[in-house]
Amino acid sequence: MHPPTSPARQWRVPPAVPAVKLAGAVGLVALGLLLADGDPVRLALAVAAAVGIAAWAVRDLLAPVRLAVDADGITVVRGYAGRRYLPWEAVEAVTVDRRTRFGLTGETLEIDAGETLHLLGRADLGAPPAEVAEAVRAARP
Repeated sequence: MHPPTSPARQWRVPPAVPAVKLAGAVGLVALGLLLADGDPVRLALAVAAAVGIAAWAVRDLLAPVRLAVDADGITVVRGYAGRRYLPWEAVEAVTVDRRTRFGLTGETLEIDAGETLHLLGRADLGAPPAEVAEAVRAARP
């Protein structure tokens, strides 16, 4: 079965997220230039970190839709910018994992497809994972 052409509902990375990452990469290079004092190692480390952050931002631009749901199944992001289609028969559970660390509670949407587990956070979805889990469960026939 192939992925649907028009999903009933989709969740994507908010546009501000890649913009902040790119700004952070530029800021890191500027900071590296400012603090390098002629030391090529400091500048190289700053540039290497900036390239990593920029690559992370490019992923958000190449694959902004992290989750799409329709009557036939779910499409999730896979790898750097790939997609994987899961028919409803392959989806065993849709849950939200809540963890408290350092006084902050974080939520992660978990889509269990048997041999694979797909994890998506609020920054991936642009919405609270609990809200998305309810919508995904409601879309399941």
